[in-house]
Amino acid sequence: MSSGLVEVPPSDHRTPRRRRHWLRWVITISVVVVLLVVGVAVGVFARLTGNVKHTDLTADDLGATRPPKVAGTAMNLLVVGSDQRNGKNAKYGRVAGERTDTIMLVHVSSQRDNAMVISFPRDSLVQLPACRATGAFPGQQAHLGMINESFNSGGIGCTWKTIESLTGIHIDHFVKVDFTGFKGIVNAVGGVEVCLPEPVDDKKALLHLPAGRQSLNGEQALGYVRARYSLGDGSDIGRIQRQQMFIASMVKKVLSGETLTDPARLLAILDAATQAVTTDRGLTLGVMKDLATSLQGIDVGKIRFITTPWHYSLTQPGRVEWVQPQARKLFQIVAKDESVEGVKGGQEKVARSKIQVELRNGTWRTGLATEVAAALEQRGYHIAKIGDTARKPQKQTTVFYGPNGETRVPTLSKDVLKSRPKELAAARTSRLVLVIGDDWQGLKPLRAGDTEALKGFDATHDTCAT
Repeated sequence: MSSGLVEVPPSDHRTPRRRRHWLRWVITISVVVVLLVVGVAVGVFARLTGNVKHTDLTADDLGATRPPKVAGTAMNLLVVGSDQRNGKNAKYGRVAGERTDTIMLVHVSSQRDNAMVISFPRDSLVQLPACRATGAFPGQQAHLGMINESFNSGGIGCTWKTIESLTGIHIDHFVKVDFTGFKGIVNAVGGVEVCLPEPVDDKKALLHLPAGRQSLNGEQALGYVRARYSLGDGSDIGRIQRQQMFIASMVKKVLSGETLTDPARLLAILDAATQAVTTDRGLTLGVMKDLATSLQGIDVGKIRFITTPWHYSLTQPGRVEWVQPQARKLFQIVAKDESVEGVKGGQEKVARSKIQVELRNGTWRTGLATEVAAALEQRGYHIAKIGDTARKPQKQTTVFYGPNGETRVPTLSKDVLKSRPKELAAARTSRLVLVIGDDWQGLKPLRAGDTEALKGFDATHDTCAT
């Protein structure tokens, strides 16, 4: 007979207790996982922080009168490539001291929607400021000299002061990278793609590469950005253009989804990058992280590479001087945190920076092709190769082009006083070939309002396409 009570199975009596048991395990496991993640993060942060080397700079190093910092959060970083040859860098030749192989200024806009990388030719003849003697550096008297003298005379502080005094741009931080550090970054990225118009066999730069599109490892990349006489026209300007294109290719790869979504690769890049650099005390890992975070999602097409407008010096052969008012205009744009997108005047249908030119001397005038190459480089063209025609003399100056290069012809023709275009239907490249004939009359004068060189090129630039 039923008692009217519902009997609860023994197993149900234990269910709440079991649930509490499992809940405690879930909480415990979750806490452990969180602690492990935090611990790893703290460990990684500590490791990366420990990687970075710092150099102390004081107000005495930078001078009492400095350019004002622009309002907002714009950031200007001085980046120098060191050619120090001791330690692991000794394989590239034992040379005493340390010089700046590369000098660049990286400007990141307040809105984090665009960035500029401005290169200063190391052969630039400029007015150098006085710098005090510090440590192993003898100091520098104010004088007219080459821009890279400042580093050898007064170290990074003197270079910082020199760039500020010449440009009127307030610099926030500096980053120095040496040969070994550069190789480590390239290897961590997984190699960087370049395109070579011709095979390279350069024993001095330890570089041996075939022609065409290819990915370079760290050792190859170092030879590529350091090589001078075996690529292009053999000038320092040609090397600067090649360095800019290499960095553009590396930036494009680092900002790609392939890299950003791979935690292991990203950590390897951060580890290599922090080991590679020396910075001022203010450029901490936290500042680097905040800057990197704020740049997430930036359009690589808004990262531009520009060389300070220049021409060869008439008073000191082999040196370059900055072209005014174009250089001053560029510096004002950066100092005021403006964009080069607003620059008007002188733009062509196809920008000079997107055109590669091969020069062939069809005259008996020795060195003419080299002179013309320098004049074209001053306007932003990329010189792929210099040589002679198979037969001389050639009567007419001619611009040869293939089907892919037709749209580039008007730009070059507008700069040359006298030339005729001629199509080569079999040509598969967009490169233009300028054959200099006996009727060569030179280039048209560059107009003061021609500011097309200030546009430079962006990080989407494809060297194989040009």
